Amino acid sequence: MRVAFIGLGIMGSRMAANLAKAGHELTVWNRTREKAEAWAEVHGGTVAATAAEAAAEAEVAITMVVDGAQVEAVLLGPDGVAEGAGSDLLCVDMSTIAPADTRRIGAALAERGIAFMDAPVTGSSPKAEDGTLTIMAGGDERDFARARPLFEAMGELVVHVGELGHGETIKLINNAVAAVNAAVVGEALLVGRRAGVDLDALERVMGAGSGGSAMLALKAGPMRRHDYETLFKLEHMLKDVRLCLEEGQAVGAPFTFAAHAREILTAAAGRGLGEADFAALIEVLEGQAGVKL
Repeated sequence: MRVAFIGLGIMGSRMAANLAKAGHELTVWNRTREKAEAWAEVHGGTVAATAAEAAAEAEVAITMVVDGAQVEAVLLGPDGVAEGAGSDLLCVDMSTIAPADTRRIGAALAERGIAFMDAPVTGSSPKAEDGTLTIMAGGDERDFARARPLFEAMGELVVHVGELGHGETIKLINNAVAAVNAAVVGEALLVGRRAGVDLDALERVMGAGSGGSAMLALKAGPMRRHDYETLFKLEHMLKDVRLCLEEGQAVGAPFTFAAHAREILTAAAGRGLGEADFAALIEVLEGQAGVKL
């Protein structure tokens, strides 16, 4: 398929690489042109001067950017995808943004005759690298069928979750749970440190029992090493938890533990750790416990 790929950050660059590897014809655009040119040197494809130019010959335009404002700008703003859209273009936003923004952008695109889906992902950069992301897609069933070959090149579990915006809602809930779990793992390790137990043994036992989790497997080691090489930025996790809480508030459903995780992440961002991996929240927990791992 002819694909316009907009946004070549930590995740987008790897996702686009898997599309190219699967034989799809890519035209790419990134706010920093040098990143797009470097990507094309390795993976092939064409570098466009604008998002509109990237979309001009595309069947599907994929966006993978930071927030709702960026999605709106690259799709609907000056030199955006909508300006270059040919007939029957399908836009697929794989960013993580507010469901309300998704629905509003979808309505604006529909007025221009452009189909739209939300299809956020989970799995962070290692799974983006090897094409094993989980993709939760919201939108029309026919549009999902069109985009499915692309999703399957980037992900291992691909689920059509319902109407437009439901992909984002599920993604935000998932990430809020991950943030809460990461904070719990950090506090468990600190209790173990204070109690003087063998943390290797604690990890092994928890991992084999009811205390096991993806966050234990992925973040306990980096927390203990204070290795915050970025797989998923702390500031992005803070944004996702905030959006999840706003969604819960809008429907009258409290999410008490996510609210606590938001405060921990906020404190970590206040320490200048926003660009680090969200495992860096351990710095805040260590300060509260008065002990280092």
